[in-house]
Amino acid sequence: MIKSELIQKIAEENPHLFQRDVERIVSTIFDEIIDAMANGNRVELRGFGAFSVKRRDARQGRNPRTGDAVDVEEKHVPFFKTGKLLRDRLNQQ
Repeated sequence: MIKSELIQKIAEENPHLFQRDVERIVSTIFDEIIDAMANGNRVELRGFGAFSVKRRDARQGRNPRTGDAVDVEEKHVPFFKTGKLLRDRLNQQ
């Protein structure tokens, strides 16, 4: 499911809301998650999972084409850990 499909589904299930309002709500939620993670905070949605940021140290890598050594800088990457309820629902199938 992509963002526009999510917005469409929420709008269909809530006919009392305008589509533009649903779009603003979904965008605001995503923006808040992104802002929290950018500030180094963890975002937990009970039953769904938790978003956090992990730090990857600088290291020596290799160029796969030439085999030459390449310096890879330190970076921060997003990480998602599923919640128990989500894992259980996925494994019921």
